[in-house]
Amino acid sequence: MTEIRRRMIVAFFLCTLPGLLSPGVSAQQHAITSANPTAQATRSSLADFSWLEGTWRGEWGPRTAEQVWLAPQAGGALGIFRLMENDKTLVIELFTLVENSSGIDFYLRHFTPQLIPWEKSDATLLHLASRSDTKFEFENPANGMPKRTILTRLDADTFVARSEIIPESGEIQVVEITYHRQKPAAENPSAGNAAHRKKP
Repeated sequence: MTEIRRRMIVAFFLCTLPGLLSPGVSAQQHAITSANPTAQATRSSLADFSWLEGTWRGEWGPRTAEQVWLAPQAGGALGIFRLMENDKTLVIELFTLVENSSGIDFYLRHFTPQLIPWEKSDATLLHLASRSDTKFEFENPANGMPKRTILTRLDADTFVARSEIIPESGEIQVVEITYHRQKPAAENPSAGNAAHRKKP
């Protein structure tokens, strides 16, 4: 894996990228905390994530992040992500939420715009470790890329995605993006009339 790709993966999750993080983030500034890190997640189902369905948009410095989620069904929920800057797509991400006997798992994988996968191994896996009515915390049992991802629902049309990356060496990095729900474009009445207009 090239250094650029490694740095981009460190830079975001989801969620999620070549030297894009703001420098100077110290471990003291972003200490990883949790109210009760050993607490098990309350039994959850995919229905708890139905609020994600739709299109979301957020800003990360000069970059624009977009997420699109399909409704949970058939044991899973599917989402896509892209990060853009100056009319250029930097990365695409696919992610799924999968319900199983042990709870909810979050899988993710990064791709170039040509759909060449960055990760040469399995997809990154995070387990739902804890949750409340508005906050869902996932943890990575294998490594720190990312170690923790937290989705916090602020209201029906706003949520915050936070990823905490702990590289094997170096300081903790934190990526946090606030997403806003995008309303469907209003239908053009004239276009609808034209579609139904009878031919002469």
